[in-house]
Amino acid sequence: MTRTSKLAGLTLATLAAALVASTAMAERGPGRDGAQMRAPFAAFDFAAVDANKDGKVTPEEIAAFRAAEITAADTDGDGLMSAEELSAIHLQRMQGRANDMAQKMIERMDSDKDGKVSTAEMLARNAPKTMFERIDTDNDGALSEAEIAAAKDRMADRRGGKSRRGGERRGHDNN
Repeated sequence: MTRTSKLAGLTLATLAAALVASTAMAERGPGRDGAQMRAPFAAFDFAAVDANKDGKVTPEEIAAFRAAEITAADTDGDGLMSAEELSAIHLQRMQGRANDMAQKMIERMDSDKDGKVSTAEMLARNAPKTMFERIDTDNDGALSEAEIAAAKDRMADRRGGKSRRGGERRGHDNN
């Protein structure tokens, strides 16, 4: 085995492990609207991974499934994942989550059951009003810049002093 093919194999194995770990650590915890997000393995497609259809999934089946996903994502077939190929994987997953979220929003907000959400149906939601009232701490019917900054700080504190993307809050000492 050449050094390049060993390196490609190691790279693919590392990516497979990372993808398995990302499935295990699927989104969880409270979402933006307070609803519970997906728990670990929520996006796990058992039937697709159970290759021999015995009703059990082994580590080997998971590794084979992930390896097939990686091979399919390697669009130029060089055995290596470029930034563009990795980006395509992420975009595909984000698109799937966005489609799921959109469908759930329609199910939740489509009061006339036409399969679409009108402006009136979206505005009928009480959440923005409730959020406004929660942020308007001085109850004057308007939001000041200080009230919005304080609300952002409270949200960051709930995430352990981290911003939505996991970084430190700007302008704050988190020690």
